Amino acid sequence: MGRIDNEISVLDCLGSANSAEGPTLIAVANQKGGVGKTTTTINLATAMAAVNKRVLVLDLDPQGNASTGLGIDRSTRDESSYSVLIGETTLQEAAQETTIPGLDVVPSTVDLSGAELELVNIENRTGRLKSAIGDLSDLRIYDIILIDCPPSLGLITLNALVAAKSVLVPLQCEFFALEGLSLLLKTIERVQANFNPGLEIYGVVLTMFDQRNNLSGQVAEDVRAYLGDKVFNTVIPRNVRLSEAPSHGKPALLYDYKCAGSQAYIRLASEIIKRDRLQAA
Repeated sequence: MGRIDNEISVLDCLGSANSAEGPTLIAVANQKGGVGKTTTTINLATAMAAVNKRVLVLDLDPQGNASTGLGIDRSTRDESSYSVLIGETTLQEAAQETTIPGLDVVPSTVDLSGAELELVNIENRTGRLKSAIGDLSDLRIYDIILIDCPPSLGLITLNALVAAKSVLVPLQCEFFALEGLSLLLKTIERVQANFNPGLEIYGVVLTMFDQRNNLSGQVAEDVRAYLGDKVFNTVIPRNVRLSEAPSHGKPALLYDYKCAGSQAYIRLASEIIKRDRLQAA
């Protein structure tokens, strides 16, 4: 972890301790699958923990890839995000420590795949997660909570958007990227109008960028023209080591911190911390 810490601190981007307002709640969302949501979540969480942030990853994807990528064996997921959503347990009870100091995860199980139907008939079905996080926020345990959303815009993702303060959007550099982004932005507008007026776009991070492909460059230009400074300067390249890391139960930053993908996530974490410092000034 010290190597990652050094990489970030060299850029003079160390963040401050948690504010009196409670943890920063960021939903990592995009209704399209395979765009790098989970990879972004676990590597950003690792980078933030490396600079002494207290981080919680909340795995809301029924596939449970964020949990697996952080080394949580499926046999140990007795309490999960599913049990939190249906009110069987609290977030604090469901959170498990990872091997990364300062980084906990509320794991996901396959039970979550049925939650969409179960939530339909539950009272306050869109605010279940907000209530659970509200209880946790009062305890001031975490500085940052990253919510890894499923690749859909159903009730589970809606719960995440209602609970979050902002949305981080990983966007794959491909032809249909802007179309999917437009749909997500409309959903966010509806959530703002009906459930969470304070919700905002935290930023868009361009993923799976291939500098040999002219299309990647064109998509990046189009997204920047559309959203301006909401798009992070850092782009995440296509990188084999990023894909290999989860099979070893590790974030890429621990699996191979020198690879191009890991270095990109370190720069992204630095950019995020720097942005937060400027906004707080």
